[in-house]
Amino acid sequence: MDETLPWPSDWLRGVLEVCVLRVLADGPTYGYAITAALTDGGLGATKGGTLYPLLKRFEGAGWVSTDWRPGEGGPGRKYYELTDAGRAVLHERSAQWLAFARATSRFVAHGAGPGTTDAGDQGGQR
Repeated sequence: MDETLPWPSDWLRGVLEVCVLRVLADGPTYGYAITAALTDGGLGATKGGTLYPLLKRFEGAGWVSTDWRPGEGGPGRKYYELTDAGRAVLHERSAQWLAFARATSRFVAHGAGPGTTDAGDQGGQR
């Protein structure tokens, strides 16, 4: 697959939460910078209509705190910062995602034949 093509949207919906949390782990930032980090990371462009409701959900769940800061030569920006609860969710979801990615990669490469499963990679779920 040509990596310049967009990823299927349902794949992105599945991984966007953990990727946005990961971007926020690097320190407080604002929406456009989050989108740029996702794009630079190879995920493609994320629309504001997708990102901002997700950030609002994070705020409601207590995973991020927000702070309005004056802009440099422009309007102010809303900065998002992970809370301790957000860091805990990132840690948990990252481990789950990595186990899921290993399992799906193994399945895609080898199918469901004998010896292709590993209970330790199921993120604690059966």
